[in-house]
Amino acid sequence: MRTETSAGHGSAAVRKVLEAELREARDRGRRDPRVVDVGGGSGGWAVPLASAGCLVTVVEPNPNALATLRRRAAEVGVSDRITVVADDTDALGNQVPGGAADLVLAHGLLEIVDDPAAVAAALAAAVAPGGAVSVLAANRHAAALHRALAGRLAEASKLLADPAGVLTDDGETLLRRFDTAGLRDLLSGAGLQVERIQGDGVVSDIVPSLVAEPASAAGSWEQDLAEFEALASGAPPLRDVASRLHALARRTG
Repeated sequence: MRTETSAGHGSAAVRKVLEAELREARDRGRRDPRVVDVGGGSGGWAVPLASAGCLVTVVEPNPNALATLRRRAAEVGVSDRITVVADDTDALGNQVPGGAADLVLAHGLLEIVDDPAAVAAALAAAVAPGGAVSVLAANRHAAALHRALAGRLAEASKLLADPAGVLTDDGETLLRRFDTAGLRDLLSGAGLQVERIQGDGVVSDIVPSLVAEPASAAGSWEQDLAEFEALASGAPPLRDVASRLHALARRTG
């Protein structure tokens, strides 16, 4: 398994979906929702979720990332709400009881594991009936489009032609990228019901920033960008060319 991720972060649209899911868990009587963050890295999701009242288990093999996670958790006083499992995703089934989680995160994970189907099945097994799996994954169409816009047309063509959506001869750290249909099929094949696929980073990774502009202008631009991203994230075909695809899939039984 490669250890670098391309989709570990998420937009306001992703956070909004997760917040709604946690509200549903509380409505089902779970005062402190149980979250499993697989490949959770340095706690970019785990620490805020623990701060919001969740009990979070982070499965992560990288000791440097875990050291950062523990430091960040201590700084905000949530160390007692985060359990660390220093292991690879292959051991998920042994380390996390089946059906234990209200929400399972796999952000920036499926594009780097050796067997994404096996990992998807493990994610499905970890979530409780009625709970959900949140997946954030690199988008093959976005990678091709970004290279084409940069004038790297030969690379863009190779990305579209390659079944995994990667360039094997330029040192890429990903094993694969997904498109909307492929991500849906992977999660459905694991027995999950896909309820939503939205884009994450439709244009925010490619539009020029206004860092040199006055703060007032930059703030207005950032607000405009956020509003556009919120609308575009769920609107095909814009969703389908976002840098990352975010899927929410539910275990129904």
